[in-house]
Amino acid sequence: MRLLCLSNGHGEDEIAVRILRELQHQQPTFEIVALPLVGEGFAYQKAQIPLIGAVKTMPSGGFIYMDGRQLARDLKGGLVQLTRRQLQAMRNWVAAQPESLDDSLILAVGDIVPLIFAWLSRANYAFVGTAKSEYYLRDEQGWLPRPWIEDLLAKQTNCIYLPWERWLMQRPRCKAVFPRDRLTTHFLQKKGITAFDLGNPMMDGLACTETSATVPPAINLTSEALAEPLTLLLLPGSRPPEAYRNWEVLLETANCLINEIGRPLVFLAAIAPAIELAPLQQALQSYRWQQLDAHRFTVGIGERQANLILGQNHFAEFLQRAEVAIAMAGTATEQFIGCGKPAITIPGEGPQFTPHFAEAQARLLGPSITPVTTPKQVPSAIRTLLQNPDQLHLIRENGQRRMGKPGAAQRIAHHLSTLR
Repeated sequence: MRLLCLSNGHGEDEIAVRILRELQHQQPTFEIVALPLVGEGFAYQKAQIPLIGAVKTMPSGGFIYMDGRQLARDLKGGLVQLTRRQLQAMRNWVAAQPESLDDSLILAVGDIVPLIFAWLSRANYAFVGTAKSEYYLRDEQGWLPRPWIEDLLAKQTNCIYLPWERWLMQRPRCKAVFPRDRLTTHFLQKKGITAFDLGNPMMDGLACTETSATVPPAINLTSEALAEPLTLLLLPGSRPPEAYRNWEVLLETANCLINEIGRPLVFLAAIAPAIELAPLQQALQSYRWQQLDAHRFTVGIGERQANLILGQNHFAEFLQRAEVAIAMAGTATEQFIGCGKPAITIPGEGPQFTPHFAEAQARLLGPSITPVTTPKQVPSAIRTLLQNPDQLHLIRENGQRRMGKPGAAQRIAHHLSTLR
């Protein structure tokens, strides 16, 4: 069996790699290669999965659908030429063994872009849909308010996936579709699509289980309880230069919390490998944080003390230790929510974490998200959360329902190995 994996983004690459690693473990004889359509495929390279075709980082970082100006920058940066070369690389891979076309499979991970590529390949294909969920439209109780005009067609057709997307999934060569949650699977199945509810690979590898996922306790106003540190996760996003602008917003938020939350604070900053630490360290110093070493900082405002740790390879550990996230990120926020914990989100300038994106993410993740518009609103939001044990219990159940249990990559890989 031969398999070519297509994906279009850093988060999608990571999800694809989780599935491919499981497939390699289950089927060591499979010939597996990848073609990242956005970026340079560092996740594949790290996993030693061979790449075919051209790769290149575009100015938008893959967020052209959020801003027409980003598309213009990508077109100027060679997007059309890159797409042509990638299509040809895929076709060359399919044509390399035409006699074994039935033993060739394209795995598309992401949105409609890799799905179109897979359809154009003329080989059999499967689709892991990471970008869309019925939770954008509705929850288990019914329809949500729809403030965005682009979602009207989805509501009219009673499915978050638009008719042309469903058409691609209904082709005879599309052997399986793996949506990101049970609700989405249900509505795709009602449309006659061969969809399987096998979970969301985002939650794999995080050591986040029903027994280990904890939520913060409700605030106890005794002096002993107030002496216990509150641990907060800071998520500035994974793409420069946006992450550096978001970092300034998070540091302003930290100052507000230190001033207003009457207990010691520990900030765990989960920094993506692509982000340089030096600008973050300089920003901390400009906010009067004292540097203890390359990764640890401390600050005192009046009688209140706070500590901060920068970590580039400790996301799973930080996720387990933190009680609440202050988030300006996509995938990382969803993973935190999936562990049954609350996040407070603040929109930035983008191109990813814009007010539009933040509003859509809040619909996707439901009551687990508390959206605010400014750093000054965060202390009040945290106090409200921690004083409401019923809400915290709801958040735990909601996160696990919307993001699923670990082990999805293993289950998807097993299903892929049975496709012919």
